[in-house]
Formats: sequence, structure tokens, C-alpha cells
Amino acid sequence: MSLIVAARFTTFPVAEDAAQRLFDSGFVEEDVTLFFVNPRGQHARFPIGGDRDNDPASTEAPKGAGKGVTIGSVVGAVVGVGIFAAFAVPLLVSLIAAGVGAYVGSLIGAMSHTRGGGKPGHREVVRREARGSGVLLAVHASPDTQPVAARVLREAGGVEVERANGRWQQGRWADFDPTRTPVPVDGATDASSEGLQHRSA
Repeated sequence: MSLIVAARFTTFPVAEDAAQRLFDSGFVEEDVTLFFVNPRGQHARFPIGGDRDNDPASTEAPKGAGKGVTIGSVVGAVVGVGIFAAFAVPLLVSLIAAGVGAYVGSLIGAMSHTRGGGKPGHREVVRREARGSGVLLAVHASPDTQPVAARVLREAGGVEVERANGRWQQGRWADFDPTRTPVPVDGATDASSEGLQHRSA
């Protein structure tokens, strides 16, 4: 594993200027890379898109659908029997009413349990990414050059200066994970890093 220091910039020209400052400080081109990080939730981690295999806010939906099917089928059957008794329609109408009630009940039940169904006391369990969107400039560093890299990145206007252990291959950060929370470099004093620490605490 390699030691990597990185920071986020707003535009490619600003990041390229920071890269030039790194070169002026003794870093070589094969140890510096820059790339764009998409906005939160738009990293296409799956072939069909998205960053996770299911929506955390929908974990209770199957339970709600089960309750809805039960309640809906009972209500539908009661309505069907009432129609059958009042209007002398075929028994098939009662069965259809029970089926429609079960279907509608399952939809209502599932939706009522998505994101807590609007209940005020519901605690949302959606995991928030801490990494912002922008141009990330990453530097393959060593324990000796880490302070220099962090200082240059901060002075060049980089925010969320971070350190990571990762695979550096062919001049790039090969195992970069945009959903992983950045770990601030010790001594980083920019406001974004401080805010990041408070959010992740």
C-alpha cells in the first residue's frame, strides 16, 4: 500500500496550477494525478447505475406491503360481500374486490413504510457521503514528503486535504473509492476539513 495525499479543487486549471507547484517542490509527474469526482450518489458503482444495491430508506417497505395486503384483502372482501348481498351480483365480484383490495393495500402499505411514511419521529437511516464533488489532485507521497505535499495543496487553494493508504499504479490512484469518507491530514486547518470532522463524528 502507498501513502497518498489528496485535495479537492473547484476547476481543472486551479488543480493543474497546484500540480505545477508540486513539481516545483520536487515531486515527479508519475507521482501526481488529477481526476474529477462526480457528485454524491452519481458514481455508477453498479452496471445499471447508482452507488448501492438498495435504497436504505426502503428497508421497511416489504413489511408495510405485507400488512397492506392483509388489511386490503380483508377490506376488499368485506366490500365485495356487501356488494354481493345488496345487489345480488355474482360471487366472482367479491373475489375480484378482495384481490383489488389486497393489491391497493400492498401499495399503500409499502409506500407508508418508505422513509418512515412521513412520521415525525422516524429516524432516517440514509448514509451520507462526506466527500464533495470536484477535481481531486492526488499525490503519491512518503512519510517524509507528506507534510510538503499537504502544505503545497493547502497553499494552492485545495480543500479537504486528506491522506489515504491505497494502490498507486502507473501514475494514478488505482483503488480510489469516491464513497469512502476522507481522512484529514494531521494538522489540516482548512474550514472544510474541520467541518468534515464534525459531520463524521
